Amino acid sequence: MNHQIMIVEDEFLIAMEMEQIVGNLGYDCIGVADDTDSAIELVAKKPEIALVDVNLSDGPTGPVIGSRLANEFGVKVVFVTANPKQLGDGIEGTLGAVTKPVEIDLLKDVLNYLVEVSNNGDEVEPPPRMKRFN
Repeated sequence: MNHQIMIVEDEFLIAMEMEQIVGNLGYDCIGVADDTDSAIELVAKKPEIALVDVNLSDGPTGPVIGSRLANEFGVKVVFVTANPKQLGDGIEGTLGAVTKPVEIDLLKDVLNYLVEVSNNGDEVEPPPRMKRFN
C-alpha cells in the first residue's frame, strides 16, 4: 500500500523540495498546505502521515495544526522545523520533531518510521536524530 503523505510548509522552495523527495522515495504526496485553512482542507484527502512546519503563512500555527491532524483525524504527525524549541516538550498526539535543514537520508528515515508506526503501532524506535514526544 502506498502511504498518503501531506506536507504543511509555507516556504515554497522547501515545500517543492520536500514534495519531490517524498515522491522520489516512492511515497504519494497528496499536496502541500501553507496555513491552517489549507491544511484542514487537504486532510479531506485522508493522509496517513503529515510533515508539519511550526511557523506558517498564518503565524506559528503548526503546533495547533499538528495537534488537530493527529487528534481529530488520526494522522501520524512529525514536525519538520527550524524552531523545535517552540514545541516545548511536545504536542499531544504528535510523534516528534526533526530540525531543519533536513537531509534526504533523515527524511527517508522519518518517513520509514512513520510508515512503521502506521503499520505496527507506537512501539517502533524513532530515527536517532528525531526528538520523540512522550
